[in-house]
Amino acid sequence: MLRLFQFVILSLGLALVALASAIMTMRFAIHGAEVKVPNFQGLAVAQAPAQAAELGVALSVDNRFYSAEIPAGRILSQSPAPGAVVRREWRVRCVESLGPQTVAIPDLLGQPQRAAVIALRRLGLEVGAVARMDSAAAPETVIAQDPPPGAAGVEKPSVALLLSDATAANSASDTEAAAASSAYVMPDVTGQPYATAAAAITHIGLKLAPLNLPHEIATPAATPPGQTQPLPGTVVAQSPLAGYRVDPNVAVQLTVAR
Repeated sequence: MLRLFQFVILSLGLALVALASAIMTMRFAIHGAEVKVPNFQGLAVAQAPAQAAELGVALSVDNRFYSAEIPAGRILSQSPAPGAVVRREWRVRCVESLGPQTVAIPDLLGQPQRAAVIALRRLGLEVGAVARMDSAAAPETVIAQDPPPGAAGVEKPSVALLLSDATAANSASDTEAAAASSAYVMPDVTGQPYATAAAAITHIGLKLAPLNLPHEIATPAATPPGQTQPLPGTVVAQSPLAGYRVDPNVAVQLTVAR
């Protein structure tokens, strides 16, 4: 009986040792598959992928922005942030700096879409969002753009285009055409100087509401990392919002930073 009791105790002891060993092995395996995300900001894009592989993560450049602080060809920002714990081989998505803006935004108003696209690509710029609205202008010609011609301080190297879509009105019924011709698509003018935004709005036939007291800009603590506060006189909000169909009798309200 004593031998049986000793045998049971020994078996339980061995089982506990095996369980503890398995738990430790699992813990080491789990922690061994995790890495801390390093700080890639400022590294050369050409060298960063190799360094990322050595540190146990993958790296991809998903976007490019102008930056006055980070030289061209270096990493401007990343996600996840440095110090985050992720699984090994996790993909870190980065933004490449294009350096300070050196290309002037061209004047594309009145150009056919194809010519506008070619002009942008020759300058190394990208085509941003493309929208259409009914207009008396020739079909598929640029009637508005964002950023406006000659704009400075642009962050993203892309230009959004608003094209004339006269063919839509021609194919609609007389009633639908009349309704469409009396409405406009609200462009996005946030981030533009008030004078530029006001000119763009009145140019397409919309009215402006009287400017209210300027908007108080966010404090530095509330400004997201990597972003700058809007300059005084810059449009920070608009009503109606971009993309909404606007009746020409409705005045557009702009809010500016001060």
